[in-house]
Amino acid sequence: MILDVGETLIDETRVWATWAEVLGVPGRTFRAVLRAVLAEGGEPRSALERFAGSRWQDRAAEVEALYGGFRRDDLYPDAIRAIVGLREAGYRVAVLANQPAVRTAQLEAIGVRPDVMVMSETLGVHKPDRAFFGRALELVGDPPPGDVAYVGDRIDNDVRPARAAGMRAVWIRRGPWGVLHEDRGGDAHLTVRSLDELVERIADVWD
Repeated sequence: MILDVGETLIDETRVWATWAEVLGVPGRTFRAVLRAVLAEGGEPRSALERFAGSRWQDRAAEVEALYGGFRRDDLYPDAIRAIVGLREAGYRVAVLANQPAVRTAQLEAIGVRPDVMVMSETLGVHKPDRAFFGRALELVGDPPPGDVAYVGDRIDNDVRPARAAGMRAVWIRRGPWGVLHEDRGGDAHLTVRSLDELVERIADVWD
């Protein structure tokens, strides 16, 4: 079982609030623009470009310093509970996501201790690249893809490419993409609203 990070384990509300603060944008305005961009199928960076232009990345270090990395209260309440529950159900659990390398140590520090945990910056490849999912399989012992489920909040970055890689795709519908995306292609093998529900319905992933 492989879990994403953003909006799967971690509530990203605080990081977007930090960007708004650094860019001097009212939080409500920033959230409205971000939601509009995502609804159009854009990426978060497009919202940042609306406020800071093409050089928005120049503010990233300032944002990170103010944000301070993941905190325990950024975790969804079911995050650690679900990792424990999946292990008790007999699954090995990995965490692999599009995140900076420093997030691994930050997640460990707030109690996230899966069997395997690696971020895309360390891998040198990121979702939705097919190579990301290939590396993920290697890191969990190279099992048949159909024996592995990938859990994430985005249809485009998580569900569709995981299925294309032969894995079982689980869509967790929370956070902005959970509201705005629709699984029109029926790519998810299972759709849940929480990680608690995933643990309860884990057998359905393999149906």
